[in-house]
Amino acid sequence: MIDLLGKVALVTGGSRGIGRAIAIRLAEQGADVIVNYVRHKKDAGDTVAEVEKLGRKCLLVKANVAKKEDVRKMFSAIADEFGHLDILVSNAASGVLKPALELTERHWDWAMDINARALLKLVQEGLPLMKRGSRVMAVSSLGSVRAIENYTTVGASKAALESLVRHLAVELGPQGINVNTISAGAVDTDALKHFPNRDEILSTAMARTPLGRLTTPQDVADIALFLCSDLSVMIQGQVITVDGGYAIRG
Repeated sequence: MIDLLGKVALVTGGSRGIGRAIAIRLAEQGADVIVNYVRHKKDAGDTVAEVEKLGRKCLLVKANVAKKEDVRKMFSAIADEFGHLDILVSNAASGVLKPALELTERHWDWAMDINARALLKLVQEGLPLMKRGSRVMAVSSLGSVRAIENYTTVGASKAALESLVRHLAVELGPQGINVNTISAGAVDTDALKHFPNRDEILSTAMARTPLGRLTTPQDVADIALFLCSDLSVMIQGQVITVDGGYAIRG
């Protein structure tokens, strides 16, 4: 059993899907949780309720992680409530689903700010609350290394995110802080409903996955839990892919 009792975890984009699954999984093992959201207040409240059912403390914070002032206020609230932070999960994501030639600068900046730059600001603001043994995780996707229809801005921003993780891993490693990326395969979350070719994505992933099923948010949460444990102490700056083997099919 992985014991996170006494640990405090921040999960951005924790209202639904992968973020919710990670928040609940960490709480199941004893962690108190900060659930960050920006739009889906009811869903975020449901996540808080699930965490509190487990007997854990849960702080709900509305903050747009692309806005530095929101991030500063969020960490001020965390400092006031808990005084420290042990686990930082950068999961919040957004992007415009359009062909590359239809993209504007605003579309590009939107995805880069939320999906990549936010991690940098989260770490910069969160580091004073973190100590040796803390964990930083970013949630990415296979679109960082594969061309997916209409996924240009998100894919490019996820590639930038993974590069940022490697650089942070080098800088934070001497402080005893582990920094890694979890890359999820095709996961049937609410976010995927915005894809015009959702059904095709899911059916193709199912057919090409050696383990014969789609990746679930809980699968991703299990890897997040592993990365919080002492079992992962020598994993640093890596991208751990959770997809049932889908990516190895080319």
